[in-house]
Amino acid sequence: MMTDPIADLLTRIRNGCRGRRDQVSLPHSRTKEAIARLLADEGYLRDVEVSGDGVKKSIVLHIRYSDGGDPVLTGIRRISRPGLRRYTSAADAPRVRGGLGISILSTPIGLLSDREARRRKVGGEVICEVW
Repeated sequence: MMTDPIADLLTRIRNGCRGRRDQVSLPHSRTKEAIARLLADEGYLRDVEVSGDGVKKSIVLHIRYSDGGDPVLTGIRRISRPGLRRYTSAADAPRVRGGLGISILSTPIGLLSDREARRRKVGGEVICEVW
């Protein structure tokens, strides 16, 4: 049994980038799919595919690389975890690397990047930081 599936998602992405993998596969959940789609929308992943049916669904993440062959995603870190939840208001949403990265927040209107949360004036749980 896995106690933190989001940390598992982030670790699989991190390991895929370090291992120069083209794609990473993991079990499906709606939260993991929403995080992956947000990363794809922000330009850190090339594509997100959902395959399978019912309980056997899986997510395939296609990692994006620069022209030089380096991964676009250089760092990813879990902030709020099951043992210590971290919440923030819209005004205090953390800026990652001076605005070069993003924070992913779980808000009442869904998962948002820190910029979008500030724009919509909504706070929530800080899931992770990506740069």
